[in-house]
Amino acid sequence: MRTGPRPDKHAEAVVKRVSRKHDEHGHTGAWKVAFADFCLALMCLFLVLWVLAARNSEQIDEVKRLVEGRMIDEGLGHRLETVGGPRGSLIDRFPVPSQGDTLSARRAVVNGDVKDPTEDDFHLSRKRYDTPADMRELSEVVRRLTARAGLEGNLQTEITPQGLRVMLHDTDQQGMFARGSAMPSERFRNLLKKLGPLFGEIENRMLIIGHTDALQYADQGHSAYSNWTLSNQRAMSARLAMLDGGMPKDSVLQVVGMADRAPIDAEHPRAPVNRRIELMILGTAQARNLAAMFGMPDEVSPLMDGVDASLPRGEAMDLLQGQPNQDKTPRSAGAAR
Repeated sequence: MRTGPRPDKHAEAVVKRVSRKHDEHGHTGAWKVAFADFCLALMCLFLVLWVLAARNSEQIDEVKRLVEGRMIDEGLGHRLETVGGPRGSLIDRFPVPSQGDTLSARRAVVNGDVKDPTEDDFHLSRKRYDTPADMRELSEVVRRLTARAGLEGNLQTEITPQGLRVMLHDTDQQGMFARGSAMPSERFRNLLKKLGPLFGEIENRMLIIGHTDALQYADQGHSAYSNWTLSNQRAMSARLAMLDGGMPKDSVLQVVGMADRAPIDAEHPRAPVNRRIELMILGTAQARNLAAMFGMPDEVSPLMDGVDASLPRGEAMDLLQGQPNQDKTPRSAGAAR
C-alpha cells in the first residue's frame, strides 16, 4: 500500500514527437536551376564559337574566289552563296546565276499578261549606243535607277570619246563597300543587280575598274594584302553582282583594279570620292579596237634577227584617244606617231 503523496496528474511528463524537415540549405531544388543556367550559358558559348569559325571559313572561301577572278565551278551551272553583308549576318545571302540565266527567264505573269519586272525601271530606244546623244539617253536611265536605289549622291557620269563613264563612289554619309572589304553594301548590291538587266538589253561592252583611296595597309610587304588587291576584288565583286541581276558574261570586256593611282580628288587622296567603281560603257568601234589592241597585231615589221615590232592600228589608237583619224591612208608599223 502506497503511503506517499499522490502524484498530480497534471505534472505528468508529456512527450511530443516532432517530424523534422530536410535541411533548407542543402536539400532544396535551387542548385538544379543554377546548374541548368550554367549548362545553357556554356552551350551558348560553344554555339557562338562555332558560328564565328564557320563565318571565317566562308570569308576565306569568298576571298579565294575574288582573288582568282572567277567563281568556283563556273560554267557547270552551280549556284554559289556569299556570306552576308557588312552587318555580319549569315542569313543575308544572294545566289550567283547559273549559265544560261537570261533576262527572258525572269519574266513574270501579272493579270494574265507577261510582264518584264524591269520594264518600269527603264525604257531603251535602241540596242546599240554610239553617239554622244545616245550616251546621254543611257546616262539618264542610269541616273533614274541610281536615284531609285537611294544612291543618287554617289553617282557621277561623263560622256567621253570612248563612251559613257559611270562613277559610283563613296560619300561621307554612305559607302559602296564595307571599309577595307570587297563586300558591297546592301543598297549598292541591289543597284548593281538593277543595272544588270539594263546592260543585258544593249549590245555595248564595258570596262569595270575598281579604285581605292590612298590610305595604305599596315603590312607593306610585296605579298601582303594591298589596295591593288582590294581594287581588283571590288571590281570583280561588282561584275558578279551584275551577273546576278541578269547581265550576260559577254557584256564585260575587261575587269581591272587601279588601286589609288587615278584619284578624282587629287588634292585629297584619302577623300571618299576616290573610293569608287567605274563602268566605262564603250561604243562599238571603241570596244572593237580595244579588243584588237590586246589581240594579234595586224601589222608586224622585223626589227632585228628573231625580233619583230608591231603597233596597234592607227585608227584604233585615234579612236581610243578621242582623235578621229583624218588621214585614211594605212600607217606602217615603223611610222612615227
